[in-house]
Amino acid sequence: MKNNLFNFTAISSAFLGLLFTVGCNKQDVNPASSTAAEQVNNASAASGSAAFVRRAHQYIIISATDKLPADLESKTTSANGQLTAQLNEIGLATATSSDPDFASKASKIAGVRSVIHDFSYQGYNPQPRTLDADAATAAAAGGAALGSTNPFYALQWGFEALQVPQAWSKGARGQNVRVAVLDGGFDLEHPDLKANIVASRSFVPTEPAQFMGMAFSHGTHTAGTVAALDNNLGVVGVAPEAKLILVKVLNDNGSGSFSWMINGIYYAVAQQADVINLSLGAAIPHNNRYLDDNGTPDNPADDVLVNETREIQELLVAIGKATTYARQQGVTVIAAAGNDANNGNKDGNLVNIPATSPGVISISATGPMGWANTPGTSLDRVASYTNYGTADVSFAAPGGDFAYPTNELVNFRGFRSNVWAFDMVLSTNRAGGYTWSAGTSMAAPHAAGVAALIIGQHGGQLAPAQVEAALRASADDLGKPGRDPYYGYGRLNALRAVSQVQ
Repeated sequence: MKNNLFNFTAISSAFLGLLFTVGCNKQDVNPASSTAAEQVNNASAASGSAAFVRRAHQYIIISATDKLPADLESKTTSANGQLTAQLNEIGLATATSSDPDFASKASKIAGVRSVIHDFSYQGYNPQPRTLDADAATAAAAGGAALGSTNPFYALQWGFEALQVPQAWSKGARGQNVRVAVLDGGFDLEHPDLKANIVASRSFVPTEPAQFMGMAFSHGTHTAGTVAALDNNLGVVGVAPEAKLILVKVLNDNGSGSFSWMINGIYYAVAQQADVINLSLGAAIPHNNRYLDDNGTPDNPADDVLVNETREIQELLVAIGKATTYARQQGVTVIAAAGNDANNGNKDGNLVNIPATSPGVISISATGPMGWANTPGTSLDRVASYTNYGTADVSFAAPGGDFAYPTNELVNFRGFRSNVWAFDMVLSTNRAGGYTWSAGTSMAAPHAAGVAALIIGQHGGQLAPAQVEAALRASADDLGKPGRDPYYGYGRLNALRAVSQVQ
């Protein structure tokens, strides 16, 4: 395992929170080598099905239409349940009940399509890695030389890949655009974020929107990539004048329930979001292989598993209702493709949600190998962990990587660290700090930021179909001509994208 030594300048006291975070494949993790003080969370966007668990007593009611049946509350009570939320415009509701026959009873309510259990999932994988911080000094003028006075801008290679500064020169800054980030908790007081936050809400019953953990804040990191302020502090966001709606739908350990995500999407629409970023998800088996591990479908002993598979199919319907509603209401929905290195062209058993849900733009990850050590190295290399597949990827964007094979230290643009560290994505972290991370979770907010630039150039309003058309017309087609499994329609290009709407 790599030593993870890094050497960064303490430019101000706010930078003392700078950490390493790596979204890595399971075989790259060495939990036994970490002490409690050294643990940091990785940033994987999607976990496997093993973390997919039915929630007892928690239910999702799915209407047969896009509206809920009349007097649903009293009818749910009659079925021995209690409504906890009604999303009338989507045709979804949530309920609790200790009656084991509640789903069967409530399914008989006129106008109800189905009643299923809610499921929990691991939205990103909190896995430990060692961290060895070395408090040395280095020059910090590199950012200004590259056209930005934010000190860590010099290390934000994704902006170079997407031609973000050139888009800024066209006046595109994300002005009059609202981006909702649905994620884990957030540092609501971070100096690079606070002034851009216009709303926050937690759908995690036991936790506030504020990140309360002690290590990596996944939500803070993704929010910073979208819209960190251009304020002469640490990093800057792709759309530094966009406003942030920060919605907590995963707990601080990265797990949550699908009902929380659905409620978060509904809330974001109500808050007049123009873009929703979903750097989270799950890979769900959706055929009978999921229930054959302990028997066969026609074995009566498997009845519960057969029923669970039906519930999974209905869960996909519920999530699709939410994402379709958002798009119909004028919201561009962007999601991470996932970090399982899964080939969607060959493995038809897994469905990645919400990345492949209706109306969602799915983002794969790119990242250099040895950027700090090899001048001119490609910034558009397909990341080692990213999911891929022709139907599973819409576009590619910078997500970073950690696959550089050796561990040497280098001085680069006024900073000193291991070569492979510079290949990751640098953004905001808890306690006013900053951290490196890699994953499709990091690629999606780059795309959300580009979408915000496009919408801002159109006066703050643009239909999702028009946003997607601008992205397609401007993306750099780096794989096979047309849509390919790795880059989708291409790696995004911010400069060309904003030019599409001028």
